[in-house]
Amino acid sequence: MLNRKEALIAMSTMLLALPLAAAAQSETQLIDKYKTFVGSDANAKSLVDGLRDSKQVTLTDGNSTTTFTPPTQKMGNGNVNIALALTEAKLKEQGITNPTSEQLKSTLSEILQQRASGKGWGQIANGMGFKLGDVMRAEKADKVAHDRQARAERAERPNRPERPEKPDKPEKPERGR
Repeated sequence: MLNRKEALIAMSTMLLALPLAAAAQSETQLIDKYKTFVGSDANAKSLVDGLRDSKQVTLTDGNSTTTFTPPTQKMGNGNVNIALALTEAKLKEQGITNPTSEQLKSTLSEILQQRASGKGWGQIANGMGFKLGDVMRAEKADKVAHDRQARAERAERPNRPERPEKPDKPEKPERGR
């Protein structure tokens, strides 16, 4: 009986930890997520590696090359994701969908400087006119809305037929006293 309890505890622990493992993003996922926005795999890799290890970032576009060193300490994948998501949101708000390496550098450096000065991500986002949750959910929300619409179109059902009315119950005879 003891072995069965231990097995149940172990399985429960693994099931509870599963969503946490799925939520964490790897460097490869971050690079794939931002490569289109930053212009190339090389730029995305340089950004992710530079932010994670607090080392020099080199961005290239066409004929120009821009380099900078992040003012922050080493960051985890989650912080890297937030920094890049805020940078993308800020540039898109300005109408920039294909930023130059200099535009990326200046916007990201501004965000990272605030982070290095001790501000939290929520404070930084609010200062930019965003809500951090909205920025982080934006991509997910678009996918969810699309999925809901597709499900709604598939799920259109015909109207239910009306139920026939129940016949009235016969009245009970009065009892004589």
